[in-house]
Amino acid sequence: MIETGDAGGEASGAGPMRDDLPTTEVGARVAGSGAWLNRSVVGMGITSLLGDAGYEMATAVLPAFLATLGVSAAALGAIEGVADAVASTTKLASGWWSDRIGHRKAIAVGGYALSGAAKGLFAFAAGWPLVFTGRVLAWFGRGIRGSPRDAMLVESVEPADVGKAFGFHRACDTIGAVIGPLLGVFAIGLLHDRFTDPTVPFRVVFLLTLIPGLGSAVVFALVVREHRRAPKGDLRFWTGLRSLPPAYRRFLVGVFVFGLADFAPTLLILRATDVLSPIHGVAHAAQLAALLYALRNALYAAAAFPVGALADRIGRRGLLACGYVVAALTFVGFMRASSDLWYLALLFAAAGIFMAAEDALEGAIAAELLPAETRGLGYGVLGSVNGVGDLLSSIIVGMLWAHVSITAGLAYAAILSSVGAALILRIR
Repeated sequence: MIETGDAGGEASGAGPMRDDLPTTEVGARVAGSGAWLNRSVVGMGITSLLGDAGYEMATAVLPAFLATLGVSAAALGAIEGVADAVASTTKLASGWWSDRIGHRKAIAVGGYALSGAAKGLFAFAAGWPLVFTGRVLAWFGRGIRGSPRDAMLVESVEPADVGKAFGFHRACDTIGAVIGPLLGVFAIGLLHDRFTDPTVPFRVVFLLTLIPGLGSAVVFALVVREHRRAPKGDLRFWTGLRSLPPAYRRFLVGVFVFGLADFAPTLLILRATDVLSPIHGVAHAAQLAALLYALRNALYAAAAFPVGALADRIGRRGLLACGYVVAALTFVGFMRASSDLWYLALLFAAAGIFMAAEDALEGAIAAELLPAETRGLGYGVLGSVNGVGDLLSSIIVGMLWAHVSITAGLAYAAILSSVGAALILRIR
């Protein structure tokens, strides 16, 4: 049930976790009215930690499960591509609808519940069709919840604290992304010798994902408070898009250009595996590359909050541009990658840092540029722009990598990252 009344919270080390704060006509908090680490911010952080733990737990073992079933890598690629397209589309629609009806919590809870439950379908799959169905439903849920949740996060804190709120949220999300694969791998190791059917341990893991997955919806429903706005029944989709501020549109151009460079991190894992294999062998190289990826996620989690807090003090736009530049330097570094583990660890650490800047600050800058009445739609557009950019970047870099050279693919990414940084700096 959506709760809108005044309620007190419990104290924390960072200040009182209060929700008895006054709201404006459109539901935003009044500046200077309370601490940023309130009940809703903490609730959304815990929700994302649980949700991502369940998702990554399933994702870590899904390729091996499909291989056990005899499903090809091409089928997996098609499943991921369709799921990403569905998520991008639903982010746009759910953001606009939450602006129109004036409340967002029910939409977000429904999205978390659907994405948390859908992965359980994998446990009953005998081939790719049910995996495809579960993945698309899960991504539909992820798309539904994203824009309303981000808008609620902005509306839960003062404008000066938006960077810290996004940084805290992304840190919690990434902690879940570190915990999930570890739990999945641990469960498979514990179960793999106990059943004659090799698919059973995977099926057990998929069922276990229901615990954190559905738990995320429960936490959001019970902990997060919503500050409702007046409905805008006359808000039309295309009218809302045309009303987005010019500065926000220019911001989206910069984000999209960088998105065209921000290819899937699996290609970085592939690069590390390739350079380590001659020295360590393919199997050991794959394990080392996976550990380097875990290091990236850990640095991402550790850096997200400090980056957001620093941006609140010195400015978000310049710090985001710096993050894009770090990405460009990271891609240049991977051109010269060698079997030196310390050098590779430095590159993966840098990848985690630029991802922290990207995820924490893009949402915070959007909060500065978007009016409250179209904030949900604006976050939906941001999610869609990122989704399309990510899809195209992985295709373009992958084709250059395979058909021209690794250097060509990484040089393309480094150049586009630098152009994206320049475009962000031009926003006023």
